[in-house]
Amino acid sequence: MKKVVIGLVSKHSEINNLRPDTFIRDEMKDAIFYNNAIAIGLLPPSKNIKLVNLNNEKNIYESLDNLFTEKEKEDFIAQIQLCDGIILSGGGESDAYEMWISKYCYENDIPILGICAGHNNLVRGIGGTTKKVHNPELHSKPNEDYVHFVNVDKNSQFYNFVRTEKIKVNSRHKNTIDSPLFLDVVAYDDEGNIEVTEAKNKKCFIGMRFHPESLYLIDETHNDIFKKFIEICEN
Repeated sequence: MKKVVIGLVSKHSEINNLRPDTFIRDEMKDAIFYNNAIAIGLLPPSKNIKLVNLNNEKNIYESLDNLFTEKEKEDFIAQIQLCDGIILSGGGESDAYEMWISKYCYENDIPILGICAGHNNLVRGIGGTTKKVHNPELHSKPNEDYVHFVNVDKNSQFYNFVRTEKIKVNSRHKNTIDSPLFLDVVAYDDEGNIEVTEAKNKKCFIGMRFHPESLYLIDETHNDIFKKFIEICEN
């Protein structure tokens, strides 16, 4: 039986190293295999790192296509075409190729999830921007399973994933969405910070601030995010 293939976009682990590495977190690929799909890595075809300048996000977006050679774009596209859906993961740094993949998936209606920093890159890839949260000490708690609640719009695709108007989430981030551009904001925390965005005119184009891959084994609601995403990718 053919299984759904989910492409996990890799991250760089070293940004000032002559021999940089790329990586995929175990809990992310484990969550995909746990839900009976196949996880494969999407790798940058060059070691050249083009980090996102958080002070100049808009200019990076406007020059995004010019940052990559035609061969690099072809290699990205060939990898994406092996997959039924894509996930942009969290991590401390963001590379412009993550934004480019978001843009490509949006333009070609390929199902994609963006998680934490991946949410940032999902939004940046279509021209939106991010900002620092005003109280990062309340949002960067990597050792806690649950930190705060998120309020979900009942009239959203994401609600169909979690089937509840309030979910408890973890939190380990210092940035949030500033301008989601033409994406719909479909979940906030109790302070009004944007937690989930989606494009209602796409098969699945959803970004979230929290990390369901850290909770899928202990929380059915968080596992349902992966389960529903895989179902969409299957059809």
